[in-house]
Amino acid sequence: MNKIINKGMLSGLVFLMAIIVGLYINAWVPKQWVEQIYHYDVSKNEHGQLSYVFKGETQIIEHVTDYANSVLNQTHLDQLGDVDPAIKSQWVMLNNGDIAQLKPAFHFGFWSLMPAIVTISLCLLTREPLSALFSGIITGAFSLGLFDITDGVIIPYLANQSSVGLLILYLWLLGGLLGVWSKTGAAQAFADFMTHHCVKGPRSAKVITWLLGVLFFQGGTMSTVLVGTTVKPFADKAKVSHEEMSYIVDSTASPIAAVLAFNAWPAYVQALIFVPGVAFLATESQRIEFFFSSIPFSFYGVLAVLGTLLLSLNITRFSGERIRQAQQRAAKTGKLDADGATPLSAKELHTTDVPKGYLPNAMEFLCPLLVLVTIAVGTFIVLGTPEVNWAFSAALLLSIAVALGKGMALVDVIDGLGNGLKGVVLASVILMLAVVVGTLSKELGGGLYLVNLLGDSIAYWLLPLLLLLLSMVIAFSTGTSWGTYAIAFPLAMPLAWSIGHIHELQNIELYMMICFATVLNGSIYGDQCSPISDTTILSAMTTGCDLMDHVKSQIVPATWAMAAAASMWTASVIIFT
Repeated sequence: MNKIINKGMLSGLVFLMAIIVGLYINAWVPKQWVEQIYHYDVSKNEHGQLSYVFKGETQIIEHVTDYANSVLNQTHLDQLGDVDPAIKSQWVMLNNGDIAQLKPAFHFGFWSLMPAIVTISLCLLTREPLSALFSGIITGAFSLGLFDITDGVIIPYLANQSSVGLLILYLWLLGGLLGVWSKTGAAQAFADFMTHHCVKGPRSAKVITWLLGVLFFQGGTMSTVLVGTTVKPFADKAKVSHEEMSYIVDSTASPIAAVLAFNAWPAYVQALIFVPGVAFLATESQRIEFFFSSIPFSFYGVLAVLGTLLLSLNITRFSGERIRQAQQRAAKTGKLDADGATPLSAKELHTTDVPKGYLPNAMEFLCPLLVLVTIAVGTFIVLGTPEVNWAFSAALLLSIAVALGKGMALVDVIDGLGNGLKGVVLASVILMLAVVVGTLSKELGGGLYLVNLLGDSIAYWLLPLLLLLLSMVIAFSTGTSWGTYAIAFPLAMPLAWSIGHIHELQNIELYMMICFATVLNGSIYGDQCSPISDTTILSAMTTGCDLMDHVKSQIVPATWAMAAAASMWTASVIIFT
């Protein structure tokens, strides 16, 4: 009882602090404006007009201003104070003759990090993510002068295609699919089948999970959901702790995508690493080739995947005390969660409620899953991007059709859908609030502030480590690796090129590959360990783990892998450049 009271008091104090901090930033902390230079492959079209390609479409540049006369250069921005610039973007000709786009951005110094600090601190202190996320939203919204939290912040920030897509996918489609599988007994039948033919115990269950994580190398949320959804039935039956399962699922999602990069990552990242005057980054094909050439330096991605393989083989030397305790608890008591844990999937999805006379079959799980994977991978091959919503919609419709075709009453199918929605609603709400906190953190300029802490006068061997630390902190604070790439790469790559020339490095291309790899992998680490990351939340959700148990148990082996990777990057720079 005292623990509940103490947590309540602590939550109340942090929430009050969030309000006070937000009001203080809004009233007393001035904006610090920073120019942002965006480089594109600008060329002249057949009519002699300057143009560039953005998201696959050719855009015409109407007017170009000299950089010195731009109202968005740093000299003019320093004079603004809290007044917003008159325009939001401007094309300029730089001193070296290159044409680039200037955009203004601002931060509040260290105070820009407060939404993330409040959220993460409260998550760790109270293990209650809803109040922590809402406190972070309050801090960020009040800092920006947005006091109508519902209509002025949450609804507008979620009223975009990506947020609505997340809600539909993870609440309606995933929740509905899990609910139907529970109602038909398909998940349990699949678990029985796997136990009889493939899974002989906890170790084989974990090895199969690891293999599936490597197989689904698309990365991010799709891999997390596919693997977590597939393995949970037989892993639970094999008595594998939820902490172990959520770590294996999470650590074979984005890390493997950076190593087996035959996915959407290179196409996205290449647009962010153009540096004027760098021949090997001049065209899109050269930048994609640069991405693949740097893969041998993705040390963290390799070590993270190997670390989960060691855990799968019950080698726990680098797994940390929490995972070892979870493994021993599950083996001795059969408890898959720690005492007092609050799993991110409800009890409706942990039990079966098959109507009388209905005979479950493992194929009711395998066939929809095969359809799901085929559509996701097939659309990626044909269209260049995996249509995950199509995949889950087809799997759900097939599951419903099979259930009705086998004689299940429509009312029972609807009951299964309802239970599925109830089972994932908490995780979906947490996911939506995490999206809002991440957006607010970016608007406040937290990542921009961290990037601006770097200067041109640092030692060349130290730059990769600083870029690594920077990307880790940004990703951990915002809960997104791809968002971190958009912030860090346009600044990190020119900085690496400049420092390489200042120190007259013999192999500057190799040096830039190492710097590139540190940002790529540092962002993955920060995203993977952040309690406000979508992949972190979904790993806990699909495996039925308590969110903070997953975060606290995962951070130790991930940090071991990152420490080893950081040493390898430093040694590579000193030896080879």
